[in-house]
Amino acid sequence: MATIKDVALAAKVSVATVSRVLNETGYVHEDTRARVLKAMEELNYHPNEVARSLYKRESRLIGLLLPDITNPFFPQLARGVEDEIHRLGFRLIFGNSDENLEKELDYMQTFKQNHVVGVISATNYPDAPNYQDLSMPIVFLDRTGENAPAVFADSREGGRIAAAEMIKRNAKRITLIKGPAHLQTARDRFNGALDVLSGADIDFHVMKTETFSFPEAQKRAAELFGTYPETDGVIASNDIVATAVLHEALKRKIKVPDELQIIGFDDIPQSELLFPSLSTIRQPAYEMGKEAAKLLLRLMKNEYIEQSAVQMPVAFIERQTTRKAE
Repeated sequence: MATIKDVALAAKVSVATVSRVLNETGYVHEDTRARVLKAMEELNYHPNEVARSLYKRESRLIGLLLPDITNPFFPQLARGVEDEIHRLGFRLIFGNSDENLEKELDYMQTFKQNHVVGVISATNYPDAPNYQDLSMPIVFLDRTGENAPAVFADSREGGRIAAAEMIKRNAKRITLIKGPAHLQTARDRFNGALDVLSGADIDFHVMKTETFSFPEAQKRAAELFGTYPETDGVIASNDIVATAVLHEALKRKIKVPDELQIIGFDDIPQSELLFPSLSTIRQPAYEMGKEAAKLLLRLMKNEYIEQSAVQMPVAFIERQTTRKAE
């Protein structure tokens, strides 16, 4: 890996001259600047962002904290964030908390040590003490909390839509799978569906999950058919849970959607690739990531924020795990 000394040697200048070019300080003749930049390109030299931020007292680093990178929904959020901040010359430091508060606290400390100028967090613990009185701006993504601005989808409306679509398709014995109780977004999805199911002439049951992880989704899917074997419709807490239910149903030779209908939540890319493909409630994940980045950058500039809670619309995506509406 090339160093600043290698660049100076290749350009036949001093290290101090290379430093002035990198940090845009002091006078450097245009011919000399051109030689330095050419040497950097030929050597594939990239300056240390943390060192530069310390020297210039100005960082171009932003921290992004996600709860579970194995969940395909979160890379969509991350791509939206990264595309927007990269366009404006910023870079990401990424942390994966594994839904673990202690690990999350470690990453927050790492962000501080690397002098990030802002944080975007899809935390499972938005009201934790580490988010109070921060010395840097923060935006919650796909989460809501009392301590910071937030970008999130209309989860309650998504729950209502899922329940209404299931009823329109003549499901009579529905199992509603509730996501982690400590997440506001999961509670909103559940309560939205509950609003509709409670007012309809429908038999329904509720199953609870503690996390959105793959292993728990598989476990709950197996329990579902043992506990409620007459279920003919499942409203899942997210697409991972819906995928596990679909897989378990096919193992048991249950015909989908003729005998069992399934609706997920998120519309991760894999949902369309399943067979049968998954009907789901779409959250605009990429757009949410971009909006969170825009909001954070406005906070960093101390601009006036008229709307600190940005709620984005959801939509039903009809595929092959639901029948045609009657």
